[in-house]
Amino acid sequence: MFCYRCWLSIGGLFAGLSVAAGAFGAHGLDGYFHQKYAAAPPFEKKVVIGGTQTVVATMPLAQKYLADFKTGAEYQMYHGLALLAVGLLALRRPSKWLTVAGCCFVAGTLGFSGGLYAYTLTGMKWLGMTVVPLGGLLFLAGWFALVAAVSSRAGGDERQLVSLDENSAAARG
Repeated sequence: MFCYRCWLSIGGLFAGLSVAAGAFGAHGLDGYFHQKYAAAPPFEKKVVIGGTQTVVATMPLAQKYLADFKTGAEYQMYHGLALLAVGLLALRRPSKWLTVAGCCFVAGTLGFSGGLYAYTLTGMKWLGMTVVPLGGLLFLAGWFALVAAVSSRAGGDERQLVSLDENSAAARG
């Protein structure tokens, strides 16, 4: 089982790196994407309506890739913060469900956010079609595991936590 310090460290690292990725996306990638995808046909968002595939929106490919990169940074931040929550919960009540949640959040961030970063920078469509959705599924599994962790009584109940708080207060003063 991972210790709470591991989850806190990884969560802080992911959150900090997401700030850097967001700044890079906002200030460094716009020109790069416009230059790289200037001659590319626009992105077409298609849906099936009445059995027929219909284009419902179009946008320059550079704009779509920039939005996808920013989505990667955004979800990296959310799950860095989730890892901080896992670490704080594990400090008081370590459990296998918290370990599962933390592992899913880490792997999901690498797959989803990392996959989006790689997909947008390289244009390798298979990354966006396979790695990114798998990362998203890992995010979902992590959230369900987190719910299981806070819902289970295996790690103790509220009376034990209150007792620990009272003992801590008594020891301090």
